[in-house]
Amino acid sequence: MLASEGQPKPVGLIAGWGSFPVQVAEEIVSAGGRVCCIAITGHASPELESICDHVKWSGVGKIGAHVRYFRRHDVQDVTMAGKLFKSDLLFQGSVWIKHFPDLTAIRTFGPCLLGKRRDSRDDSLLLSVTRTYARNKMNVCPATDFAPELLVKEGQLAGAPLDQREHRDAVSGWNVAKQMGGMDIGQSITIKDSTVLAVEAVEGTDSCIERTGQLCRRGGWTLVKVAKPNQDMRFDVPTIGPQTIERVAENGGKTIVIEAGMTILVERDETLRLAKTHGIKIVALDAATIEKSLRSEAA
Repeated sequence: MLASEGQPKPVGLIAGWGSFPVQVAEEIVSAGGRVCCIAITGHASPELESICDHVKWSGVGKIGAHVRYFRRHDVQDVTMAGKLFKSDLLFQGSVWIKHFPDLTAIRTFGPCLLGKRRDSRDDSLLLSVTRTYARNKMNVCPATDFAPELLVKEGQLAGAPLDQREHRDAVSGWNVAKQMGGMDIGQSITIKDSTVLAVEAVEGTDSCIERTGQLCRRGGWTLVKVAKPNQDMRFDVPTIGPQTIERVAENGGKTIVIEAGMTILVERDETLRLAKTHGIKIVALDAATIEKSLRSEAA
């Protein structure tokens, strides 16, 4: 399936879990593009088979095979979309059992995972991957370059405007979440009455939400999810969707605050429908709005 004369070169999609990779593939195809997809085993949706020009199912540790696949199909631009379950891959042994790494993967991740100064932070691992693709003359591009409409704009997305207490929690939570992101710990925190209840770490947002439900039986808390300072939009962009709403509702949350222009909203119609059904507010704020609120409070 090499690109023939007159046809656009396919985009290489590395697809993890969730609907985000599916929506990215759909947007590329609807714009007249073509997609060659590495679908990560145990993560990616089978729905990709009916959208992409070609799909190769593969373990996350087969980076050499991924590179060869993309080169064989004349791919120059590669994008990553979808979640990888890092705690399972790195700390429960499945990367060795289900995703046995090839030599290129060992060379890519070795300095991060096997060296004297081990560093398995998301940014360190993913930057290593982008360098491997760059050495093979491929560009790693933000998925939002192909599906920009998935980034939320500033404003009230669901429910009534925040009340005074919720707004105070949004501002306090934003500052904490930005600090956590700056240390590459996580992108989400939960907060109520200016008290931080839980901070997302390697377990992911869903587990952070579930832990909050256990800690705050009264409910009424707020989830704040923001981009890291100097966020690299090629990977690990904060994302919410229907599952986020369901988890928040199940565990007593009432408000979700996200960062405008830096957060991906997947399955928008279904997400907002569920928020209305469960009475959950969703608001997208930006840094300027937060800074204005801080100045007002200080005055």
